[in-house]
Amino acid sequence: MSHLEARAGHPGAGQPEVSVIIPVYNEEDGLAALFARLYPALDALDTSYEVILINDGSRDRSAAMLADQFHVRPDTTRVVLLNGNYGQHMAILAGFAQSRGEIVITLDADLQNPPEEIGKLIAKMREGYDYVGSIRKQRQDSLWRRKASQMMNRLRERITRIKMTDQGCMLRAYSRRIIDTINVCGEVNTFIPALAYTFAQKPTEIEVAHEERFAGESKYSLYSLIRLNFDLVTGFSVVPLQWLSFIGVILSLGSAALFVLLLVRRFIVGAEVQGVFTLFAITFFLLGVIIFALGLLGEYVGRIYQQVRARPRYLIQAVLEQHDGMPAVPAGENRAGAAQ
Repeated sequence: MSHLEARAGHPGAGQPEVSVIIPVYNEEDGLAALFARLYPALDALDTSYEVILINDGSRDRSAAMLADQFHVRPDTTRVVLLNGNYGQHMAILAGFAQSRGEIVITLDADLQNPPEEIGKLIAKMREGYDYVGSIRKQRQDSLWRRKASQMMNRLRERITRIKMTDQGCMLRAYSRRIIDTINVCGEVNTFIPALAYTFAQKPTEIEVAHEERFAGESKYSLYSLIRLNFDLVTGFSVVPLQWLSFIGVILSLGSAALFVLLLVRRFIVGAEVQGVFTLFAITFFLLGVIIFALGLLGEYVGRIYQQVRARPRYLIQAVLEQHDGMPAVPAGENRAGAAQ
């Protein structure tokens, strides 16, 4: 679906200044608290807005609660129901395709980033910036998660040259131009803040408050975080491949030097069996490097494989939205977010 198609499909709806996009996955315990804080915070901004709630295949009552909230505030709420779980970033892309605001805000549903902070991002965007990232102050995450995040931030900046102080914070603001550009990208695996940064002409960052998760548990396991960072590194840079080539050259030169040394010792000292365990250690080390190299190459090949299949990034089951002042609840749809 192109961004032009996505924006043209809302007859009778005025264009708001702000779109707030919230992906939801199994958040039934915290949604009531989210709604109780989100709408008053947006009403207080004295600007036109829309809230786009994306249900990412939740298995609890989240979808029903989103539908109920749509009927409470149909004038400012749209609900996108995906037919399965496609992941946070694909859900956000589905929200981008539906958004109409000149300023688009992404927000998690767990209330770790207070909705009251949205006004800060909007104010910064009005200063002329086209991308406003956020830095969580006094983070309420565990120590290991903070340290792991800091390490990955440094590694990512060194490899990709994308400057984000806090890549894990999804409370961010984007201009309409950046959103339209993202909507025509066909990447099936991506990291939205980094992708947006590559299109930004005037990015900036601000500090925002951070709270403990209101209810439930984080949807990101250790494996998910590792997987996300692999996607980030391999999706935005070929530096790892260049490093791999450099390591290959160094190991080749080292192997050649070792061969010459052993050859000279063979003629000077004669046949000997000493050092065989050292050779075994070197062999196993080189095997480890080869396996690592195959894994890294597999990451890039796998991304190419997923891209050339050209499968939809997500499928929309239904969109709950208001048409000409009347709430419209379609029985079912099958819109695809195609990888173009």
